[in-house]
Amino acid sequence: MFHLPANNLPWNISSPQVMGILNITPDSFYEASRHSNIETAFAQAEAFIEQGATIIDIGAQSTRPQATLQEAKTELERLLPIVEAILKKFPHQLISIDTFYASVAEATLKMGVPIINDISAGSFDNNMLAVVAKYNAGYIGMHITGNVHSMHQVELRENIMKSMLEYFESKKKLLLSYGIKNWVIDPGFGFGKTVEENFTIIKNLKELKALGLPILIGVSRKSSLYKTLGIESKDALNATTVANTVALLNGANIIRVHDVKEASQIIQLLKYLQ
Repeated sequence: MFHLPANNLPWNISSPQVMGILNITPDSFYEASRHSNIETAFAQAEAFIEQGATIIDIGAQSTRPQATLQEAKTELERLLPIVEAILKKFPHQLISIDTFYASVAEATLKMGVPIINDISAGSFDNNMLAVVAKYNAGYIGMHITGNVHSMHQVELRENIMKSMLEYFESKKKLLLSYGIKNWVIDPGFGFGKTVEENFTIIKNLKELKALGLPILIGVSRKSSLYKTLGIESKDALNATTVANTVALLNGANIIRVHDVKEASQIIQLLKYLQ
């Protein structure tokens, strides 16, 4: 059982959880997930909570291929109003901020946000891990290669699972040096990986359990799913459900999704099927 002291809020990862994706962006890859004003974003957050989301992951930066890089200032302008509104109405709701900027992390942690979800695991901003440690925040670190401009370029490697284990072992040592012992790993489905590697990760997810850390999987409506089936992201709910089910059966602790109701139903049914 993992009990992460996320900014003084308990984060108990002893059973599978759903993380709802709340994009405060005009250009995220899945159009239906975009929210450009506080009213629609807040309504979506309320719906996620009602549908069973343990965590609401709020992001103000699209990390899809060819997306325009936004500065930290823009992220904060987008994030702060909705974060303030959610914290005021739901003070005990677990919220994560999807950012690789330490300044954004610190500003939202000061407000009471308990978790930072960093696609770079501290690689894109040298101050990130110090900020996470300072606030005793919950932390999610993703497998990624390259920098903010090259993160979608596929690297040549013989064994994606071996490469990933080595990456997270290295990150584990780094985080320990900052006093960060408990964190969640994200294999980075779709980031700088081939379609075959993405499916290999889901099939062999149990290998990452050797790290002794909870695993988050983010496959929701990703291109490896919908392009394999010759459909579009808007039609990829069924594909997402299948991939998330396999991931949960193979050891995922958190599934990060656009469709919270359906994801919650997966977890409910698996209680009776395992």
